[in-house]
Parts: sequence; C-alpha cells; structure tokens
Amino acid sequence: MGLSVVDGLIIVSYLIVVALIGSLSGGKQRTINDYFLGGSRVPWWAVAFSIVAAETSSLTFISIPGLAYLTNLNFLQLTIGFLTARIIIAIVFLPAYKEGKITTAYTFLRQRFGYRTQRYASVVFLFTRVAADGVRLFATAIPLAIILKAAPWFEGWSNFQIYLVSIILIAIVSLIYTYTGGMKGVIWADVLQMTIYVGGAIIALIILWQRLPADFTIPAEKWQVFNLDFGTSVGDFFRKPYTLLGALIGGTFLSMASHGTDQLIVQRLLSTHTLRDSQKAVITSGILIIFQFALFLVVGLLLYAFYHGVALTDPAAPFQKPDEIFPYFIIHNLPSGVKGIIIAGLFAAAMSTLAGSMSSLSGSAMFDLYKPLLKRKLTSAKELAVSRVMTIISAVILISVAFIFIKMSQSVVEIALGIASITYGGMLGIFLLGLLSKRVKERGALIGFTAGLIAMLSVSITPILLGRPPLVHWTWYVLIGSGVTIIVGLISDRISDS
Repeated sequence: MGLSVVDGLIIVSYLIVVALIGSLSGGKQRTINDYFLGGSRVPWWAVAFSIVAAETSSLTFISIPGLAYLTNLNFLQLTIGFLTARIIIAIVFLPAYKEGKITTAYTFLRQRFGYRTQRYASVVFLFTRVAADGVRLFATAIPLAIILKAAPWFEGWSNFQIYLVSIILIAIVSLIYTYTGGMKGVIWADVLQMTIYVGGAIIALIILWQRLPADFTIPAEKWQVFNLDFGTSVGDFFRKPYTLLGALIGGTFLSMASHGTDQLIVQRLLSTHTLRDSQKAVITSGILIIFQFALFLVVGLLLYAFYHGVALTDPAAPFQKPDEIFPYFIIHNLPSGVKGIIIAGLFAAAMSTLAGSMSSLSGSAMFDLYKPLLKRKLTSAKELAVSRVMTIISAVILISVAFIFIKMSQSVVEIALGIASITYGGMLGIFLLGLLSKRVKERGALIGFTAGLIAMLSVSITPILLGRPPLVHWTWYVLIGSGVTIIVGLISDRISDS
C-alpha cells in the first residue's frame, strides 16, 4: 500500500539524474548573458517544452484531476484563451522585445518609459513571484505528506517535519542545477521533467481505464466543455466560474500577462536565437498546454468513475479534499515501480516551476535593480559570481516563504495563489501602454500601473474582509486590472500635458 524500496530508488535516481542533466547541459558560462539567457542559442522546441513545464506546478498536477472529479471539463475553455494570447504575444510583444535586445521583460519598460518604471515593475514581479512560488513549493508538500506518511521510513514523524523535509529536498535539488547550469540547464531539465510528469499522467490514465468497474458510469454533463450559462443578472454573470465568455476573455488576458510580461516565461523566450524561434516556441507551448490539461481533466473523470462519484462529504470517502483524490489513487492503487514514476512526476512538476523561479528572480534582481543602481562596472566574472549568489538568496527566500505557509490554513494558501492574478492586470496594462501608445510618458504609466494594482487589491481583498462573496470570478481579474491601468494612464498623461 505504501512506498516500496523500488519506488524509493526510482525517486532518488530521478532526483540525481535531473540534477546532473541540468548541471551538465548548461555548459560553461562566461557571462551573465550565458547564465540567464543560455547565450540566446537554445532550440525553440526545447523552450516550448520548458514554458509548459514552468507553468505546470505540482498543485496543477493534482488539482486539475480533482477539479474534473467535482465538476466537468469547463476548465478546458481557458486553454483556448491561453493559445489565443500566445498568438497575440508572438505578433505584438516579441518583435518589440527582440528588436530592443532586452535582457529581461522589464528592460523594455526602461527603454520605453525610463528606469523608474523598470525598477517599479521588477519589484512588483519579485514580490509576486516570491509569494506565488513560495506557496507552490509548499503545495508540493500536500501530496508528498500523504506519500511520506505511507512510507515506513517516516513513521512517527510529525506533519511539520514531513513538510519540512519535502520542501528542503525539492528546493536543494532545484538549486543545484539552477546554480550550476543557469537558464540553459533549467530549460533542458524542464524537457526531461515535462516528459516525466506527462508520461506519468498517461500511465495513470491507462491503469485507471483498465481497473474501472464493469458497471462504471460518467454522467453526460461531466463531459461538458462549453458553459453557455450567462447567469440571471450582470453581477451573477461575472461571478459565475468558467463561463464560455469569461474563460475565453479571462484565459486570453491571463496568458498575455503571464507569458508576455512575467520574467519567468519571458526569460525563456529571450533564450532563443531569432524572433521566429521565439514565436514558434510560444505558440507551440499553447498547443501543448491544451493537450496537457485535457489529459489531466480526463484523469479526473476516470477517477470519478473509479470511485463511483463518492462525495467528499461522505463519511465513507477515503479522501476529504479534491487535491487528495489523485494522490490517494497513486498511493493505494498503482503497482510498485509505477508508483515511483508518478511520484517522480510530482517532483518534476514542482521543480520545473521552482528552478525557473530561482533563475528569473535572480535575473530580474541583477539586470533590473543591481546593475542599473551600481556606480561602477564589474568584470564578467564578477557579474557571474554575484548572479550565482543571488540565485542562492532566491532559493532561501522561497524556502522561507514555504515554511510560513506550513502552519497556515488552506484559505490563506488560496488567497496567496491569487496574488499573481491580482498583479498581472497592472503589469499587462503598463506593457500595453508601452507597446500600443507612443505618446504616454513615464509619469502617466506609473500612475496607471499603481491605479491598476490598487483596483485589483480592492476587488479581491475587500469581499474577504467583509465576509461577502467575490464581486467577480478570478478569470476577470487581469482584464479589469489592465483596463484600469490603461484608462488611468491615458487620462493622467493627458492631464499632465494640459
């Protein structure tokens, strides 16, 4: 029922192999361009795989099947918006980035507006990424807690100790190859890790299908992809989760922000040799993400059939949370060996995001804050040494944030996971101001950016403080935030000119 010696060996071997591949494939870095951008020579298809791996955390791996178990396939509507956004990024964002020879997403803002805007956006990114990925690192401990509790080696350990071990283990392995291999090493490790976790999901799908009871049923409504329910009022429409229009618009704006303005993804797109390579990478990642989420969702439907749709509130249910359904099946129903591969897939999903986060945090801190503020020029060797120290600092900060969440409630985790959606609106808005308007100056852009952040903090936090339901579903956050940023930016710029 628990982990066997074979499973343990597979997991340990995987961690060693991914650390070696990431470290060795990075090659010898002589400059910070080599370290953070892979010398801009990474193949486009590897970057496409890396983008998908970076946006797929361990929480995604376990929560999407749980979501399908509870609801249906409506979530898949978002992925159509994700692909639409990446086509827009390829046409509108990437030409400006490649033409300007930028080193981070926020270098573009300096070229368009000035240093203050670059630093402001970089600081917002740093805080957002630390909070969001610190929580993702903690979230990895949720399925691992179930796994490790079933292992005889951890008998008698407290929940806190088990969470502590899993957080530190994943962070250290990720740090090793990020520190030594740089972005190039991170990308090639991501290629391996996406192969592992997608392969694990496919294996689980096949075994699930083979073990379904003869009398299994999946209601027709659970196969529903498109949600044409527009609600009973305007307010009801904006609060409803995953409506067709909300998912398409929300998915498009969310992905435009995450893949067009977030250094975690932009750093990968800048590591290709040409504009065309970057465009192929980002669009291909959109196609891959549709198939990946479809796979995770179908796993959830088969889990529903396997457990006869038992409700989480049923005392006889072997699980109490949707995030526990897939891990419970892995631990108690998969054969020895296969179990180890799936658990390695969980590690893979977590480490791909974590390694990319360490690299993007240190890269943004180096290019956007440290170098512009430094009064003297450093040698390439010194810059590289400082960058590696910043990578270690990023890892320590992420681990510390993950520790904070160990003793906090699940509701706090859910709030923290929404931070990215809150800040993405302002970030996307200021980039669109820079890309689409030639007249807006730095003052107007900064005022608009600030207004967008304040507006989304109000929309998301006020209902929580008042104990009321949210004003709108989170899929509308980025549209609202970017809209406020653009409108206020244009108005304030016009007022300052008058």
